[in-house]
Amino acid sequence: MASIFSRIVSGEIPCHRVAESEDFLAFLDIGPVAMGHTLVIPKREEDYLFNLTDLEIGSLMVFAKKVAKALEQVVPCERIGVTVIGLEVPHAHVHLIPINGIGDMNFSQPKLQIDNADMKILAGRIAQVFETSQ
Repeated sequence: MASIFSRIVSGEIPCHRVAESEDFLAFLDIGPVAMGHTLVIPKREEDYLFNLTDLEIGSLMVFAKKVAKALEQVVPCERIGVTVIGLEVPHAHVHLIPINGIGDMNFSQPKLQIDNADMKILAGRIAQVFETSQ
């Protein structure tokens, strides 16, 4: 059975896309720990990050870096935190989280409730910066 992320890649489930390439997709997390919390995934479904090929992992991180650069131009923050947990969804993914301190990446804190219209606007702004930087 396809993961929820594979269903997003196929268009079966909608998302707030911020960046896309032939091999990767970045979209806003629907349960964000911070405004702008973005997930970066390979389009090819693979459960565990370290099961990706060396080339895929390297390319995923280069793509994530480009997304992070766009994200930090849109969401005021000191840095973009990066984490890979890998237990929530059986599809390799990287979390990009705008942070001002280490506590901003606390996944046990309540998730933000962001209006769908605001998510759409934010995703559009990040996507525009990403596209103009290519």
